[in-house]
Amino acid sequence: MWKTNMMSGKHLHMRCMAHILNLIVQDGLKEIDASVTRLRNIVRYVRSSPARTLKFKQCCAHVKVECTKTLCLDVPTWWNSTYFMLDTAQNFEKAFDKFHLFDDGFSAYLCSHLCEDGSSASPLESDDWVNMRNVIAFFARFHELTKKVSGSRYVTCNSHFEEVSELYCHLKMCLISEDEHLRKMVERMQEKFKKYWGKPEKMNKIIFIASVLDPRNKFEYVSLTLEEFFGEEKGKKINAEVYAYMNSLFEEYLKKYSTGSCPQSLSSSTSSINTSNTSSESILTASLIRTKLHLKKQKEDNVSGGTKSELDKYIIEEQEPFSGEFDILSWWKTHAPRFSILSELARDVLAIPISSVASEYWLSKEKNPISVEENWEYLEKLEFGSSAIMTRAPNAHPKRDGTYCLRKHIRRCLERLPEIRI
Repeated sequence: MWKTNMMSGKHLHMRCMAHILNLIVQDGLKEIDASVTRLRNIVRYVRSSPARTLKFKQCCAHVKVECTKTLCLDVPTWWNSTYFMLDTAQNFEKAFDKFHLFDDGFSAYLCSHLCEDGSSASPLESDDWVNMRNVIAFFARFHELTKKVSGSRYVTCNSHFEEVSELYCHLKMCLISEDEHLRKMVERMQEKFKKYWGKPEKMNKIIFIASVLDPRNKFEYVSLTLEEFFGEEKGKKINAEVYAYMNSLFEEYLKKYSTGSCPQSLSSSTSSINTSNTSSESILTASLIRTKLHLKKQKEDNVSGGTKSELDKYIIEEQEPFSGEFDILSWWKTHAPRFSILSELARDVLAIPISSVASEYWLSKEKNPISVEENWEYLEKLEFGSSAIMTRAPNAHPKRDGTYCLRKHIRRCLERLPEIRI
């Protein structure tokens, strides 16, 4: 009704890449679920009281553990938090083995405590540590990718298809690993990968278009990668669909932003030339010669294949050399005079975040880029609740407890939001 949706809203639904990565990795973690559960229970026990934490530090000093990190308890629904827990805990293997000598209740806890699945907790064994170290090494790549796609201070949309391609190649390579546990893990993960990224007809084509709008990639990278993904025949078919969709999207922007100034100026210049020629045989100046050459070149282009659009010119030009520090926004800003309409399209497409993780923290109004590692304590409190944030102490004043303050803060933020209509 408002005529604000380009292409009738076909491109509006963009899945969060960080959430898909979470689902993929969670399926892989199920292969070592028993080892992770045992470690989680032990970390929970150590962190459950200051006295136990102090005893664990004394144990670390006794066995000469030099790691200065603090044990962190994961949130099972966030795979990267499980990664943090495993990565930190591997430094304290010796301390975990000797902790029963410093805490009399530790052994009793392992025998009597029941896990989430109803099974009793048990001490960590050597196989558990082997499994966890293999997982840490394998998931380090996924951890870096999650941080990259969740960035809040740089463009991420243009790297979406590239990162998916890299992930596909990584999983494919790990399928031939000699490690049986790793192969089973990757098989699980690949099934989930195919569910979201294995059917291009169900993928938002903006993913491909954003890659094309990266002058380091253009259609060459997208075409070759699609053929590698889906085979030559199917890849060419998908590439043709992407090309057609991008042309249609460009036509929408052409209708919206084109003012018709170029044809008018060309027409006026032509008429002035004819007038000057018919009125008097003036001397051929250098500017007049250049104008005639321009008109002759344009006539030849029209005869040979028609006037090229901004999109055609952009695609035909050579790709920019690859650089990790390439600033795509600066490139489009610099080349906006040449691609006045295409740059408007690029501005809107590149503004699309490929992850909603960054926006989930917008209420805190942080000035610095979001870092899950640095804000881990705060996130953990939000997930499990704490006396400072989510609960109220006995007999506390209702307007001084954490719950009241948090609700008041959220209410004030929501009041500043514009009205949302569906």
